[in-house]
Amino acid sequence: MSSSSSSSSSFPLTSRPANWKSLAPAPLAGGPTFAGQSTLNKLPVPELSETLTKLKDSLKPIAWDEKEYNEVVKKIDEFGKGLGPELQKRLVKRKDETVHWFEQWWDDLAYLTYRDSVVINVSYYYGFDEHPAHLPQSAVSRAAALTRATMQFRELFKRGQVKPEATREGPLCMDTWRWMFDCSRVPGPEGVDWSVSYAKEGDLGESGHVVVFRKGRVWKLEPWQNGHLLSVEEIEKQIQFIVENTKEEYPGVGVLTASNRNVWAKDYATLASDPQNASILETIQSSAFVICLDVEQPSSFIEHSRFLWHGAVIRDNNNKVTLGLRNRWVDKPVNFIVFDNGKAGILGEHSVMDGTPTVALCDTVLDIIADPKFDQGLPREGASLTLPQPLDFKVSNETQKAIGDATKAALDLVESQAMTILQTSYGKAAIKNFGVSPDSWTQMIIQLAYARLLKGRGEKRVGGTYEAATTRRFFKGRTEAIRVVSKESDDWVRSMDEEGVSVEEKKRLFGLATKKHVGLAKMAGTGQGIDRHLLGT
Repeated sequence: MSSSSSSSSSFPLTSRPANWKSLAPAPLAGGPTFAGQSTLNKLPVPELSETLTKLKDSLKPIAWDEKEYNEVVKKIDEFGKGLGPELQKRLVKRKDETVHWFEQWWDDLAYLTYRDSVVINVSYYYGFDEHPAHLPQSAVSRAAALTRATMQFRELFKRGQVKPEATREGPLCMDTWRWMFDCSRVPGPEGVDWSVSYAKEGDLGESGHVVVFRKGRVWKLEPWQNGHLLSVEEIEKQIQFIVENTKEEYPGVGVLTASNRNVWAKDYATLASDPQNASILETIQSSAFVICLDVEQPSSFIEHSRFLWHGAVIRDNNNKVTLGLRNRWVDKPVNFIVFDNGKAGILGEHSVMDGTPTVALCDTVLDIIADPKFDQGLPREGASLTLPQPLDFKVSNETQKAIGDATKAALDLVESQAMTILQTSYGKAAIKNFGVSPDSWTQMIIQLAYARLLKGRGEKRVGGTYEAATTRRFFKGRTEAIRVVSKESDDWVRSMDEEGVSVEEKKRLFGLATKKHVGLAKMAGTGQGIDRHLLGT
């Protein structure tokens, strides 16, 4: 966003600018990061007749019976002969007149008008492996390394020097990368959110602050000082200062971001009505990214996953609940989370950026840190460094009540979820040795597990699952639903528990099912899927 759009005079943000999506600048021109953008085609509009045929095929295996299926086929045929062709004509016209016929609809309908909590429902997370053994193992050291390495990566991105993502078929669109740093989702008071970017055109990444959360308290940390990026050792001292000066629990305003979006919009307006709070909100939203220093120490794979997914749930002897969500700002696209035992991961905001860019971010940052040649920087002797600044909200009675209500709602949501893990003795290498796509293998296993779950409940049907394919081979592409349930997958699922079916027959049916899945995935990825087209019409 330009400086005039993100200045304090325009804060708090109370209405969505019509051009909000165009206000996040691309990285510096001339580098490789965005070099392939001009070669990308527009997302196509499939032929209506082909989409309707695919729709019928996809509904056949999930219909309850022939009667239900025949009824829906009749409605599809009526649409194909009636209103469908006119809507298709309008859609093709929209494609010709816009850079991306689906972008605004997808932003709003899939994400920004969705009002349930983004926690669990929308947000995603990745857990990191252990910190490299040759580096100090404290949580403070890990957080410092993540901060410096991510700032280095951010600088490369702003200079247009990040290697663009690509597949064997060609480059992938890098447009959504504009929403990785220096931005935040904003709860809209009129039932629709948006994202605001504080990135500046021409910025080379040699500035920018980080917001750190500890026990619900907000801190502003300046990794860039006097034109230099602080060394890991210097950042360690900064983070240690935060830890040593956050001994008690703070109100935990961050949990409000996990509320229903309409509730959060109301609480946001209350917070921002105070000038001090408005300044803190802007500092959080404009931060490069967030570091969450959690006091919890996950002791298992499940705990690690759940604490990243939705934060810890801690009860004291008086049954008072403390939520890890007090220590998050889930509207930020990047929340790095570091626990007191050194375990770490990331929580991502999903609305304008899917998970693949942050996969690239995490892979690169973790590789930078693990490299024995990692440039940790050198402390500058005699340098006068600015210490982190605490940013303490003024919590009114109304906001205190809102925090209590948000905590209860979040607790109800978190405790409604179950999680477990089955660790196989094999991985993707073994699956590939069978000549099968690991993705297809996984989708079939999920369908089989779901079908058996339903069977155990006395329900005589197979299970339906969901998977998305990326459409980033097209300009501003996002995703398409693969519709993974097929006649072939259902046939294989049934065969696995049918008496008299030989292993050879099960293997044959599995081969047909996985081959079908690969075809469906390719169809979706090439813009010839069903769901986005139907939503557009």
